[in-house]
Amino acid sequence: MHGLWRTRVLGAWRVPAQGPLIIAGNHSAVLDGPLLLGTAPRPVHFLVKQEAFVGPLDPFLRGVGQVSVDRSRTDRAAVTAALGVLQRGGVLGIFPEGTRGEGDFASLRDGLAYFALRTGAPVVPVVCFGTTERGRVVRGLPPLRGRIDVVFGEPFDAGDGSRLRTRKALDAATSRIQERLTAHLEQSRRATGRS
Repeated sequence: MHGLWRTRVLGAWRVPAQGPLIIAGNHSAVLDGPLLLGTAPRPVHFLVKQEAFVGPLDPFLRGVGQVSVDRSRTDRAAVTAALGVLQRGGVLGIFPEGTRGEGDFASLRDGLAYFALRTGAPVVPVVCFGTTERGRVVRGLPPLRGRIDVVFGEPFDAGDGSRLRTRKALDAATSRIQERLTAHLEQSRRATGRS
């Protein structure tokens, strides 16, 4: 990541050095996942759409610990694997919008809240800037040596302290998460000068 682009990583020191953790990132370009894998201070196991596990990419993704998920239904095997990552004290990576979009956290799925409430793992927000710019050498990727910023935020607890896992608690946690992620996005824009 540092060889192909001018990648600046801010706030990586905020990521706890040990214990279960969920990294929640914005997702607006294909490069966001690999970028977070390459810049996070700890190994991250992302929930990755099953469609990506094809050809030579399949053994590579599995080899670096990524978790295949069927987004068309509740994928119990993926949920079990993700819970296992957290139970072993690892880092689970989630793009809470569920798919690529504007990267503004405008619409979140409740999977992130489920994992946070179920395990009590803190959530670290992270945003990537510059990944949506398009270069001329490789379509779909930013220009070579273009500037990319990755900004890690303060860890937070998604729950309200009650440890409830009801639908109401899940919805409330999703709202709290969205507020924190949106606030981190705005702070990151100011810190990096990105719009």
